[in-house]
Amino acid sequence: MKKKLVILSGAGISAESGIQTFRDTDGLWEGHNVNDVATYEGWIKNTTLVLDFYNQRRKQLHEVIPNLGHKIIATLENDFEVQIITQNVDNLHEKAGSTNVLHLHGELLKVRSDSNSKIQILDWHTDLNLGDLDALSIQLRPHIVWFGEQVPALEKAISIVSEADFLIIIGTSLQVYPAASLMNFAPENIPVFYIDPNPAEVLDASLNLKVISTIGSKGMKIVQKELQKLK
Repeated sequence: MKKKLVILSGAGISAESGIQTFRDTDGLWEGHNVNDVATYEGWIKNTTLVLDFYNQRRKQLHEVIPNLGHKIIATLENDFEVQIITQNVDNLHEKAGSTNVLHLHGELLKVRSDSNSKIQILDWHTDLNLGDLDALSIQLRPHIVWFGEQVPALEKAISIVSEADFLIIIGTSLQVYPAASLMNFAPENIPVFYIDPNPAEVLDASLNLKVISTIGSKGMKIVQKELQKLK
């Protein structure tokens, strides 16, 4: 039976593919204040701006490709039962060939009703515009978990991490909660690898932690070799 490898990925892994991370630019995301384009208040204040912002991100996503870090993660399925829990809204893990990906913060290529009623999630690969409505004539919105909104997949993510034999944390500042707290649910003393060029200080002394201070692709090469010794 294959051992369970859980990967927590953040924006840093996609940066090598050309997708900008807002925390690298003083709180701006592609030139926009995150409060304007990544909160429900921003959506209500200027719906047209938010729609245009995500339309541009969607177009960008069609133009970028997975990098070596994504590809190495996909190949690990040959030796491990791999489950990816990602904060990213892109589909680069899937493009690289990974088959088990849980998106904590939603997906760019999906939309849903701007309603508190039962949520129907739709695939959406083109522009989303004012007047694009659900079956109840309610405006559709990006399927993104904005700041201040609940994370519906959190309980499932906790369950996945709690059963891990190995844990990789890659490309995340560990500043966005509740995602940043997921490592704390890992079984005691399992090997934990943290890959980031500017790693945050991890204070949990109970973690069997190895910090690899480099970009995702280089870090995954190192971890891939380490895992071959441990499998």
